[in-house]
Amino acid sequence: MKKQLLIVSPASAKENNGNWQTASRWAHFLRARYRVAIAPGWQPQDGAPDLLIALHARRSAGPLAAFTEAFPDRPSVLVLTGTDLYRDIATSIEAQASLRHARALVLLQGAGLALLPAAVRGKARVIYQSAPALAPQRHAARRRHADICMIGHLRQEKDPLTFMRASALVTSPAARLLHIGGALDADLGEAAQATAAANPRYRWLGNLAHAEARQRLKRCHAMAIASHMEGGANVIIEAVTSAVPVLASDISGNRGMLGEDYAGYFAPGDAPALARLIDRCIIDPPFHALLRRQCDARAALFAPERERASVLDLVDNLV
Repeated sequence: MKKQLLIVSPASAKENNGNWQTASRWAHFLRARYRVAIAPGWQPQDGAPDLLIALHARRSAGPLAAFTEAFPDRPSVLVLTGTDLYRDIATSIEAQASLRHARALVLLQGAGLALLPAAVRGKARVIYQSAPALAPQRHAARRRHADICMIGHLRQEKDPLTFMRASALVTSPAARLLHIGGALDADLGEAAQATAAANPRYRWLGNLAHAEARQRLKRCHAMAIASHMEGGANVIIEAVTSAVPVLASDISGNRGMLGEDYAGYFAPGDAPALARLIDRCIIDPPFHALLRRQCDARAALFAPERERASVLDLVDNLV
């Protein structure tokens, strides 16, 4: 009989965020060899999986601690998010306890390793997330719009205001800024509505199904990610594997995905710098081509077969 695995994810399919995409994709990989369930939590009366995989050190701290206490001999894996690495493990007692409880730690990009306490670094490994490659979109030589998208629910960590402010500063007549994501913060939703009303080049499309969002992304000239913190953004992977260049805030999590020498960084929160990058990647074809080449060079890291092999190797060795 196949062994039973449980993935504890604080996010659900309804939320459609990066944590849910990770949980769903890993479950798909693991079902080739194991029975896999996804749940928002775990309690002893729920039964005893052979291995527990927890996403998010702080938000899954309770289930992970309960599992470790009830079954100290059974392995557990903690997948660290951006808020874990760049905020919670420094300030949250629960997140710090999760680092100790888990048998193995997984980071989604290599720059985060330096942030782990030395005592737990030895049980950590990096597994890059993945997305199936999409055929590059063929754009007409003369097209009316050059769409730049930002994908991510409207919340403070994603810094959607910088993208909104940049929309008023871009000068290229072809530029159109598309914002995809639901308003998890009501004030940011109001800001998006106000920006769209004041500036016709900015369009807030709201929450889209994952497949629809990816098709929108594929047709874009570039993608912007303005986050203050990221553990290893799915949207970067989906852009790179769709041959769409990325304009990224210069933070550790994005450097861990795109590389130290990437040419498309801007200072976090710097809307004028983002606007200049948007203009440049539209009016300067050699610069756009450079970003494409640099993203293409990272694409092999984000291949599904690579992530699948890494996830199965991790779990096989634990159980």
